[in-house]
Amino acid sequence: MPGSMALKVFVSPYKPFNGASRTWDPGRRATWPASTATLIEGENDAVLIDGLMTLAEGDELLAWIRQAGKRLTAAYVTHAHADHFFGLGPVLEGFPYARLVTHADVVRPAAEQAAPEALARWHSFFPGQIADHPVTPTALPGDELQVQGQSLKCLLVGQSDVEQSTVVHVPELDAVVAGDVAYNRVHMWLAGSDPKARAAWIESLNAIERLRPETVIAGHKDPDAPDDVAARVLDESRQYIRDFDEIVEVSDSAQEIVAKMLARHPDLGNPFTLTFAADSQRPQG
Repeated sequence: MPGSMALKVFVSPYKPFNGASRTWDPGRRATWPASTATLIEGENDAVLIDGLMTLAEGDELLAWIRQAGKRLTAAYVTHAHADHFFGLGPVLEGFPYARLVTHADVVRPAAEQAAPEALARWHSFFPGQIADHPVTPTALPGDELQVQGQSLKCLLVGQSDVEQSTVVHVPELDAVVAGDVAYNRVHMWLAGSDPKARAAWIESLNAIERLRPETVIAGHKDPDAPDDVAARVLDESRQYIRDFDEIVEVSDSAQEIVAKMLARHPDLGNPFTLTFAADSQRPQG
């Protein structure tokens, strides 16, 4: 890698949780998709891009960061999904001078994830595993983070599995940390999406491609994914959305959507995500 900068990725395992969908086998435990946290290191300092969900994951993430031997100056949240920042409490306790920040457009929806009704839902999914008072990010002044004098560009690209999504471009490393804009060998969260949102998501992937990265770190990545090569990750993410769009259009039931998607994408992680998405497209069958 150029200069003294480096990029490291922590990948969580799939997590059992109290989820259900009509097309999911009730005899199987639902799982939450494997997730990533990315450390951008300089010679002495580092910035973390995204955290994880549970307190136990936060403890593991803190130990992993400490192994790097760097001073954490900031943790940046790419988008307002709780599984990317609720577990950051232990990390911030371990590095009390680190700022927890996000793009200004993400601050409010991130705070809403920790509001009483939403927090109760998260506790029902992961009982005894989530902080009672999760940390939430404040607004990053401007659109850049600094690591040892090198700029990390925090770019609002728009739609992914949530509307206000950002990515972090690391020009020095020819890398983009993509949050949930890109997925890597994991079923994509398309629950509640419509054709307009799916088309906008593809445009967000195109926006990453225009940055010409060699590496794309997806927010959800199978622990056994072969690599983080940008061309493959972006192409597979776009194709998955196009396939879902096409299959939803010609399918009469959620079960049919699931079967057709699994025929095209048989080896992706976390199939529960697919069943939940299919149910949202055909709520009556």
